[in-house]
Amino acid sequence: MQVFRELQTKFKSANIVQKLIYINIAIFIITLITSSFSGLYEKQDNIIIQWFSLSSSIDFFITKPWSIVTYGFLHSGFRHILFNCLALHYFGRLFLDYFSEKQVLNFYILGTLFGGIAFLLSYNYFPLFEGKVIPLVGASAGITAIVIGIATYIPNYQLQLRFIGYVKVWQLAGVVILINLILLDGENGGGHIAHLGGALFGYLFVSQSTNNKISSFDWFSKLFNKKTKPLKTVYKSSKKNKNSSTKDNDQVKIDAILDKISKSGYDTLTQKEKEFLFKQGK
Repeated sequence: MQVFRELQTKFKSANIVQKLIYINIAIFIITLITSSFSGLYEKQDNIIIQWFSLSSSIDFFITKPWSIVTYGFLHSGFRHILFNCLALHYFGRLFLDYFSEKQVLNFYILGTLFGGIAFLLSYNYFPLFEGKVIPLVGASAGITAIVIGIATYIPNYQLQLRFIGYVKVWQLAGVVILINLILLDGENGGGHIAHLGGALFGYLFVSQSTNNKISSFDWFSKLFNKKTKPLKTVYKSSKKNKNSSTKDNDQVKIDAILDKISKSGYDTLTQKEKEFLFKQGK
């Protein structure tokens, strides 16, 4: 129990990047345990992979719509999760230097979503994938969205890599895109298309926000807000204001004089009051 309490405390005090890594590792361990039990019952397919991976078949996807996001928390092997966690650790921390934790999570989830959409569209459109039904797993699409997003925001930021030296972020992003393009017709072509879908999301999101000179993610929410027409400014003439003010004052004087006449008679008016009333009568 003490171990679980320590893990719980550590998880609560961690930032969003660390939490995503912990979640992915925990799900990976659960998947391994489930695979062991599945083997005892001579089942070839892991029940977690069956229910939460994204199938390239539209018919299967309709029965598991949540898989468009949940596949981004599953991994096929130790090397797969190792490289993804390392990339999320380094680029996620850099992303946090310029964006909020909520934005990191949004990039991860929405990058995964866009990658899943690209995967489904490609397997149901390109002749290369015709007749193939495969599951998609991995956090790479969400992580690629973070990598390309930060590279779009600070392209000339330099990272020091061991045995290589200083490399600009946009150069690393370019290598990531190039590798995925080269491997499109390989065994994991659908996975690389998902990576490119996440990359496209990361680029468009940050570039749109930067061009509009508003904080990131604001432009996305503004898509759903009704546009309001600018208020029209009405310019009033100063002469008109003066005339209306004068009329108001004159009316007050007239009312006072008429009230005086009704109470005391016309003869009680002063000469000025009589002249003023005479002018207004004209």
